[in-house]
Amino acid sequence: MSTRHDRRVALVTGAGSGIGRAVALRLAAEGAEVFAVDIDEAAAAATAVDGGERVQAASYDVRSAEQCRAAVAAAVERFGRLDILGNVAGIARGEHVTEVSEDDYRQMMAVNVDGYFFMSQAAIPHLLHDSGVIVNIASNAGLIGQAYTVVYCMTKGAVVQLTKALAMEYLKTPLRVVAIAPGGVETGLVYGYRMPADVDWDLVMRYTGARGLAQPDDIAALFAFLASAEAKYITGQCLTVDGGMVM
Repeated sequence: MSTRHDRRVALVTGAGSGIGRAVALRLAAEGAEVFAVDIDEAAAAATAVDGGERVQAASYDVRSAEQCRAAVAAAVERFGRLDILGNVAGIARGEHVTEVSEDDYRQMMAVNVDGYFFMSQAAIPHLLHDSGVIVNIASNAGLIGQAYTVVYCMTKGAVVQLTKALAMEYLKTPLRVVAIAPGGVETGLVYGYRMPADVDWDLVMRYTGARGLAQPDDIAALFAFLASAEAKYITGQCLTVDGGMVM
C-alpha cells in the first residue's frame, strides 16, 4: 500500500459504515492519521478498531453547525493539524415527492447539505495552512434527474455546486476542493433502501447501471488519489464513478 498520506491528518464523516468506513481505512493504510466521525458511536469505534492506532473514533452529528465546529476542533486538538476533510455522511430515501413530510425534507437537507457546508466552513482555516483538500461525496443523482428521489437529487446537486463554488473562491490559495459522484455502491445504505410500493419501475430502471454495484473500496481508491499530492492540479471537479451510467 502507498505511503503517500504519511504525516497527514484526515477528518472523515460517515466513517462508521459504507464509503466513509472504506475511506477512513484506506487513508490510514496509506499513512494518514484519521479522525473517524459518525453519529453512531459504536460504528465509528469499530472502524477505529479495524484501522488500528492511526484511527480515532468520534461521535458527532453533522446536522448541527455547532457539532461540526466541535468535530473539527477536536481533530485539530488531537492531531495538531488538518490536511483532508472527507464529507461522506449522507442519507437517502425513495419517496413520492407529494408525500415528503417537512421533517423528512429537513432531515435530508441537514445531513446531506448542511453537514457538508458547516464541516467545510469549520475546516477551511486549518486546511489553508498546508495545501489542504476537501473531498465531497456527491452522487450521479446530483447530475441527472431520478424519479422518486427528488429531495435526494436536490441535496447532491447542492454538493456539486458547493464543490465548484468553494474551489472558485479559494482558487488563488493552495486549498483544493473536489467531489466524487458514485452511482450505486454496495453499502448498508443501498441494501436498506426502500421504494414506495406503487412506483413505475420503467422510470427507475432508466438510471440503474449495466455493470452492477460498485464496492466502497472503489470509491475510497479514488478518494485517496484525489486527496493526495498526485492530484495537485485537480480542483473544482466532480468525478463520476458509476460504471458508465451517466455516460
